[in-house]
Formats: sequence, structure tokens, C-alpha cells
Amino acid sequence: MAASAILFGTVQLDSRSVLREKSRVKHIFLFMAVLGALDVSAAQRPNIVLIMADDLGFADIGCYGSEIRTPNLDALAAKGLRFSQFYNTAKCHSSRVSLLTGLYCDQAGGASLSRGTTIAEVLGKAGYSTSMVGKWHLSKQPTEFGFQRYWGHLSGACNFFTGDDSFRYNGEKYNVPKVLNGRPFYTTHAMGDFALKFLNEATAKDDPFLLYVAFNAPHYPLHAPEADVKKCAGRYDGGWDQLRATRYAKQLKSGLIPKKFALSKRPAHIPAWDSLSEKDRAWEASRMEVFAAMVEVMDQNIGRIIAKLKAKGVWENTLFLFCADNGACPFERTRGRNLKPWDPKSYWTYDASWAHAGNTPFRLYKQNQHEGGISSPMIAHWPAGLKAKPGSITRQPGHLIDFMATFLDVAGANYPKQISDRNIDPLMGKSLLPILQGKEREGHETLYFHFGADRALRQGPWKLVSAKLGRWELYNLDDDRTETNDLAKKHPARVTEMAKEWFRLAKDVDRLKGRGLNPVKSGISKLNFRRDTSSGSAGSGKRRSEKNKGQKK
Repeated sequence: MAASAILFGTVQLDSRSVLREKSRVKHIFLFMAVLGALDVSAAQRPNIVLIMADDLGFADIGCYGSEIRTPNLDALAAKGLRFSQFYNTAKCHSSRVSLLTGLYCDQAGGASLSRGTTIAEVLGKAGYSTSMVGKWHLSKQPTEFGFQRYWGHLSGACNFFTGDDSFRYNGEKYNVPKVLNGRPFYTTHAMGDFALKFLNEATAKDDPFLLYVAFNAPHYPLHAPEADVKKCAGRYDGGWDQLRATRYAKQLKSGLIPKKFALSKRPAHIPAWDSLSEKDRAWEASRMEVFAAMVEVMDQNIGRIIAKLKAKGVWENTLFLFCADNGACPFERTRGRNLKPWDPKSYWTYDASWAHAGNTPFRLYKQNQHEGGISSPMIAHWPAGLKAKPGSITRQPGHLIDFMATFLDVAGANYPKQISDRNIDPLMGKSLLPILQGKEREGHETLYFHFGADRALRQGPWKLVSAKLGRWELYNLDDDRTETNDLAKKHPARVTEMAKEWFRLAKDVDRLKGRGLNPVKSGISKLNFRRDTSSGSAGSGKRRSEKNKGQKK
């Protein structure tokens, strides 16, 4: 019954009933006061649009220091909120698990999600319509985990021009056409097309909606339409050393990175740009041009989504979030260097050299748990609900696991203990809503990180990290976010205690076994990410299937 009906009804009551009614009214006012404090009510529940980019470095969009043209994301940042310390898991599939479930990857059961529930499942039960577009990269299909509508690919990566046989549309096989909506098929544009289709369907109803768009861009292979690549011609002729310095200067000027954080040095496995031959410089510049074009096309399609939300009159009360699944990718897997990147037969990647610039000002890359691997751009925009100063930057740490708790808050949804035959682990994330409201939230006492042989633990400003089972390194991120001053030898007791906590969480919460619990080594592991592609065919031309097998890309 509505509060007004209770307060102004005309039913005659005896004295005992009056007391009971007064008690009910008191509780109603208390409940309404709580809703007012949260600025959230059933009638005000926001729509949610969550966008994840793939293999995008911390500095790869304009408002995070890049020269790549991303006017739509930059506009969101100018009127929204940027996070300077937002974390992912450093890998494709594990970040998707954490984003969807609010749990650490293996804790949730990995790609099977056997111990987790998804944001689509909990929001669907709360009355939201739910849809997804893009890369899944987990077991089964999105339609089996609460998404009522889905179009995209189940694989970890695909040919952007031809797709692959893992494309699905609402659970059924989708045959990728040569032409879609009047132009040659290109996966990023197609994701924009289906995002608009699902928005048309969602906004035809009165229910609030969740739209999750998981772009495959700019994950390799480096594929982009010819016209978009040519817009970037000559932009990277100055090389990665110059680019990294330019991006860092822009980050300092904007206040995204405080001046006390030094730019991390170019590692030994990356050659100085000036040491390359003219031919090699031309090759390297050309593949960064393709990467930039892929990001720019993604931004164009984000702009289409924003325009649709505005046209449908739902923009003001839409919580719009943008993030990435890991830092820039260092994997050299190029085949067919002699082919153009708009040729579907081409298979270009870039390596650690450009990835180092992508992760400016941080160290290391995708898969590593150093800041370069786990730091994501994150933009929040919500005209009706954002109370933080427009265009501001928050230095409060956040993590992908926090999305679930945030959506529970704004939607008034409940986190279940069981879904179907799955017993659900307790939620690990904490709501970002206080940060969105311009407040200090009670942050995570501990953040745990793991992928393969890379590990980290953050407690307050202190971060313990190991790359490839190399010895533990210790950094104070309040003073040294770029991890240039290892304090492990100065604070051996802290290293011991934090390492003990990492192993406890790994074993008891994340349920790691076997090699996942191997001790670290006594020295630093050697890292090398470069190899020769000058033959034009570095590799056999064969590669293992990237179909939906929960593989760890």
C-alpha cells in the first residue's frame, strides 16, 4: 500500500489499531528518509549502460592523456567523473567474471560462473530489462546468465571484418553478413547497430534497463576500415618514446596524475625509437595508426549510443559507465605483415613497445599485476544522480568487483545466496555510489589480484606485487604510483605479513590450488615481449581456436 493511502485513509480504528498504525507510519517515514539519503527510489531507479573496451591502455583515450580522438568519451568525462585509480584483473576473461559477479575470478568459479550470479540476473529479478552486445568469452551464453537479449561473439577475439562461427543472436547461431545496415560488416559498427536496436526495444517499455556493451576493440588483430586508418596517417612517426613523454605531460597538466609520480622508465626489452631503421620505424608507426583508428571507431559508436539515449529522453537518468578489461597488450603475434590492415586476411598486432606508451605512466602490461596491467580508465556519467563536481577526478580506488554492489544500491536489488543450482559466494565488491555522490566511501581494506604467475595485494597505500613468480616487490602508492622505488628490503616485516594475506585469500577465498600457490622466487623474473616479424609471416599461420572455452587470453 502507498504511504499516502496509509496516512490519509478514512478507515475507523480502535485504540490498539491506532497504536499499530502509528508504528507503521513511523516505519514508513523512516524508510522514506533512508531512500532520500541515498537519492534513490523505485520511481527514480536509473537505467544502466556499462561499456567495456578490450586491451585498452590507461592512457589510450583523450581524457586520460591520449592524442587518439575520442570526443564522445571526453565529453562524458567533462560532465562526469573520472577515476584515477580504478582496477581490473589484467586479463580478458577474468575481468569479465569480476565485472559480472562482484567476485574475484576463481572465487566465482572462473568462466563457468559456478559460484557467482550476474548483474543481469539480479537486475532482471528487480524488474530491469537486460541486454548485452559484444564479447562474452565465458562458458555457455549470456542468455543463460540473465541477459534477455544478446548479440555478439562468444570467442575471446574475432576477425573484425568476417567475424567467426561463435556469433550468436539471442541464443541462436548468427551468420555474419558481408553487408550490415548498408555498409560492409565491421564488428565494432555492428555492435553499435545492435546496441541501438536493443535500446529501441528497452525504451519501448516502462521498465528501467541494463545494457552491457563489451567491445572487442582495440583487441588484436589490428583491423580497421581503410578510411579510418588513413585519418591517423603520420600521427605516430615520432615514435613511442616521444608519445609516452607527450601523454605524461598531458596527464600532469590535467591533474589526472600528480607531479610527484615520476614517469616510469622504458624497460630493457623495448628498444629506443631512434635505434630502429627507417623501415622498421615506418612499420611500427603504421600499426599504431591502426590501433588508434580502432579506438576512434569505438568512440564513434559510443557516440551513437549516447545520441540514442538522448533521443529517447532517458539520458538524464542513465548511469553510464566506461572501463577496460586490462592494460595495453604486449603480445607480438603478427602474421602477414605485408598485408594491409583493412584486408580480412591480415593479422597484425603490436608489442610491448607501443603497449608501454598505452599504459603511460605505469609499468608493465596486460597479464601483469603491476599498475600498467591492472589500471583502467573509468568514467562515470549520470546527470540525475551524480553529485560529484562535473569534470572532477577521484583518487579513491575502485575495482570491477564494485559494479555489482553499485547496481544493487541504485536499483534496490537483492544479492542472492542461490541462483538455480549455484550456491553464490558472498559479495566482495563495495558500492561506488558514495563516490558518485561526491563523498568519501569506506574503501576496501584489502584488494587481491591474481592471474597466472602474476600476483598483487593492496592494503591502503601499500602494494605487494610479483611478476612471473619473481620476488615480492613493495610500493607505497601514495608516494610512488608508478612503482619506481621498491621498498621491500626496507620493510621486510610488511612484505611477510602481506604475502601471508595474499596466500590466505588465494587459498580460502579464490580457491587456488597447485601451481597457483607456488612460492615466489628469490630474484626478479626476466621479461621479454618482442620478436622479429620482418619476414611478413611471424608464426605458422595457424592458431588455436578462441571459441567459447573460457581460455585465459
